[in-house]
Amino acid sequence: MLDFFTIFSKGGLVLWCFQGVRGPAAACTAPVNALIRSVLLQERGGNNSFNHEALTLKYKLDNQFELVFVVGFQKILTLTYVDKLIDDVHKEFRDKYRNEFQQKGTLGLLNGTFDFKEDFLHLLREAEESSKIRAPTAMKTFEQSVKSQKTVKSMIETRGEKPKEKAKNKKNKGSKKEASGTEAATVPSKAAPDTKQNPPVATGDREELTKEEILQKNREEFFRKRLKGGEKSNKSPKPETQKEKGKKPRVWELGNSNAKVLDYSSSTTNGNTDTCPTEEYDPYVALGDRDREPGRLYDLEYESDEEEPEEEKVIQNPSQPRAKKGGLGGMFGMLKGLVGSKSLTREDMDSVLEKMKDHLIAKNVAADIAVQLCESVAKKLEGKVMGTFTTVTSTVKQALQESLVQILQPQRRVDMLRDIMDAQRHRRPYVVTFCGVNGVGKSTNLAKISFWLIENGFSVLIAACDTFRAGAVEQLRTHTHRLNALHPPESHGGRTMVQLYEKGYGKDAAGIAMEAILYARNQGFDVVLVDTAGRMQDNAPLMTALAKLIAVNTPDLVLFVGEALVGNEAVDQLVKFNKALADHSMAQTPRLIDGIVLTKFDTIDDKVGAAISMTYITSKPIVFVGTGQTYCDLRSLNAKAVVTALMKA
Repeated sequence: MLDFFTIFSKGGLVLWCFQGVRGPAAACTAPVNALIRSVLLQERGGNNSFNHEALTLKYKLDNQFELVFVVGFQKILTLTYVDKLIDDVHKEFRDKYRNEFQQKGTLGLLNGTFDFKEDFLHLLREAEESSKIRAPTAMKTFEQSVKSQKTVKSMIETRGEKPKEKAKNKKNKGSKKEASGTEAATVPSKAAPDTKQNPPVATGDREELTKEEILQKNREEFFRKRLKGGEKSNKSPKPETQKEKGKKPRVWELGNSNAKVLDYSSSTTNGNTDTCPTEEYDPYVALGDRDREPGRLYDLEYESDEEEPEEEKVIQNPSQPRAKKGGLGGMFGMLKGLVGSKSLTREDMDSVLEKMKDHLIAKNVAADIAVQLCESVAKKLEGKVMGTFTTVTSTVKQALQESLVQILQPQRRVDMLRDIMDAQRHRRPYVVTFCGVNGVGKSTNLAKISFWLIENGFSVLIAACDTFRAGAVEQLRTHTHRLNALHPPESHGGRTMVQLYEKGYGKDAAGIAMEAILYARNQGFDVVLVDTAGRMQDNAPLMTALAKLIAVNTPDLVLFVGEALVGNEAVDQLVKFNKALADHSMAQTPRLIDGIVLTKFDTIDDKVGAAISMTYITSKPIVFVGTGQTYCDLRSLNAKAVVTALMKA
């Protein structure tokens, strides 16, 4: 039983609607709006189905007349005739109102009356009867399969030459080797009497003597060279100052030579930073950028060094020689690849889409997502009438670029500065929790975000909730001292802009985060950044602990830190982290990941596919992008720059 069937234009005008169940007239509004927001506007049309609460929606796009056909039914039902029904309705509706769409255009949609109920009910009855009459398909036997018709010999794959040719070549090579061996054996026996004026001896003695002579000569030459090298080394003057034996301690460029300054054992934390030593740094050297504007988060930029090669040119270069195939060959060659005023079919796009899919996978996009992206582009262009001087390749590439830019545009924009100021008005700290797998750079990027917040005038409390990894607390303590040296209290009216809250190792992370938030509220901190331990997405106990920390402390923002180096693994990590937070949460409405921090972006050149994979799979925005080793190497995502790098050949 169908819940509804609706036909509307891509401009949002409902042409016709059928409601199969009793209820309010607007019962199909919420599911269709969710379909438009989550699928059509976000260019996620790779699958022709969409689930919304208890309903399953199947849809079909008509790109020629800009129409959308949507059918909705209960998720628990298995209706085998839905695909046939939506195809039949699509064909019947187009044929019946083709003239109104072609002649009147938009006015035909606004002023037209689409009485399609009788036709739809007739098609619905036919589809239901065909599903009942259709016999269940029997499973094929092995004899009926294609594999049974193949021989074992035909299924063996070989690279390069055929097995017979390989065997022949091996035989030829073996015969050549044998022949060369016999020649080599006969030549010395003939040449030996001429070169060596020795009395005739047996062949075995002659061979042994020649070998000994060769070894003796080699030894003499070896010792002669060694003696010459020793004499040269002895004659060379000795250096006046010899290097001292043993290793010297490494002196870091930005470090301090005083060992007492580096001793932090007597320092106290949790707000008492009076006894903590302060280090002096050159801010320009430490930050690495002299011309940057303090507090500004720059956009990610990408500049292509080489011009992108044109895959299909409308006018070919006349200077290039080519074979002539008649008098009009040049003219037809110029127009090769042009589509003309015709509607695109799936066969026209298959070869181009296959190349695009391989290109996306080569740029580190997850394989499944690359297939869905190409499928979405195919559905978006199928049946669309193209211009006269356009090619299939350029049309598909342009549509794919638009889809990728739309995917990277976030549905929910994360503006941390505005949200922090809103939390200040309510006199509470703004809490951010960082999570992710081991070694992705959570602590380092937490320090970068701290530096950015300090430059914007906000005080930061870092909660060291990684109570498992050795050196995690010391790493955050070092970042705290370094940030305080770059932004001393004297520059902020005597106020310490960043402090560390830690309770050592082996403690409950959720309890430490709760105490840190309470401490920040009492001391008037603006932001609390919670650093958590790295954990693999399949570790159930650790994922339960992370869900507990988020559920108990209810942070304002949950950021997943992921590497730009991985492709398929990024999708698996993000999906399983989101699922674990939902499964192990104690709240009725679980708190999931709100945004993504993409790290190590400077190590991948133009293989930026992980950004597409992460955004496509969860629709979560990429809030920050880490691009280097200094505190100011933090960027905001620029969708056009990422797509430019992704589409580079």
